[in-house]
Amino acid sequence: MNASATLSPPALESKLPKVGTTIFTVMSALASEHKAVNLGQGFPDFHCDPALVDAVAGAMREGLNQYPPMTGIAPLRQAISAKVATLYGHHYDPDTEVTVTAGATQAILTAILAIVRPGDEVIVIEPAYDSYLPNIELAGGVAVRIPMTDAFRIDWNAVAAAVTPRSRAILINSPHNPSGMTLSDADMRRLESIAIEAGLFVISDEVYEHMVFDGEPHCSACRYPGLAARSFVISSFGKTYHVTGWKVAYCVAPAALSTEFRKVHQFNVFTVNTPVQYGLAAYMADPRPYLELPAFYQRKRDLFRAGLAGTRFKLLPSQGTYFQIVDYSAISNLPEADFAKWLTTEIGVAAIPLSAFYDQPVERSIVRFCYAKQDATLELALERLARL
Repeated sequence: MNASATLSPPALESKLPKVGTTIFTVMSALASEHKAVNLGQGFPDFHCDPALVDAVAGAMREGLNQYPPMTGIAPLRQAISAKVATLYGHHYDPDTEVTVTAGATQAILTAILAIVRPGDEVIVIEPAYDSYLPNIELAGGVAVRIPMTDAFRIDWNAVAAAVTPRSRAILINSPHNPSGMTLSDADMRRLESIAIEAGLFVISDEVYEHMVFDGEPHCSACRYPGLAARSFVISSFGKTYHVTGWKVAYCVAPAALSTEFRKVHQFNVFTVNTPVQYGLAAYMADPRPYLELPAFYQRKRDLFRAGLAGTRFKLLPSQGTYFQIVDYSAISNLPEADFAKWLTTEIGVAAIPLSAFYDQPVERSIVRFCYAKQDATLELALERLARL
């Protein structure tokens, strides 16, 4: 046997052959290299409330540093249950229907692995957050992609027509990343009707639930009995409290669904950072931080939109999230990925091409900006974009 054969690994067939380095990593690296203002990847550049840090540090000093219960510490599960009941009118038993997760991405993967078998179809609305399709593929499922309309609304007739005997679930996201659109009451009632008639599970990604603007309510799947009975509803402390790097989220679901969810969770991450859970539980005693979040981000949205209004970008609606999508067709005819790179290297502002949120890239001359930034950051970006 020759030496090179001895040192070579066995042949490996990738489970995710189409997955490479994400556009978010590429654009953040490019932004750093060119000292561009990074409005690409979706994270704040400001600090969280010092009281939250103090609560976590206090838990550490108290010695709360060992494994917590697999499902999450009781005080945090109780706080989540109380919040959901108050906001959306549906009670989830904190012992059997609330699970703390290592971020929302882990929760989404766990829900998919819990219910999707090889050959099952999962309906996905595109453009879509980039983990959805690989998650379905890892479970052996088949993604059935339904494109949004030109106005970034869901074509429910197309959804209903896509249902087959192999359909297992539908994955929704509202407020929607990347478009910033939100699902209305009418949308949710149509979803409820389709899901009940077709016997579908629903995975509802609601990580931006506290970022809905202009006085509109967040239409959570928790609000609708027919949806709550069949849904995994996922939210994110990282998004809500400006601590994306802590990677703590939760999933609420009926007991039978939570049982299967927890089976996967137990052998995936098992459990989640203990002192952070205690800190979050203490911090949630005051609801003002999440109740005030819509106004906090709406002000940033309005500041950013006012600055862009003087440019040749065409502003599309931003009903929620902390993202603003813009049409640049009056500025350039470059493909979206090339325009985003040009914008970063030549203008000094990083954005994400909308085409990155499709399995098969769709070119619409649209990029996404993140306005979860300090005012000074946004003003510097707007100063540079004014050159356009």
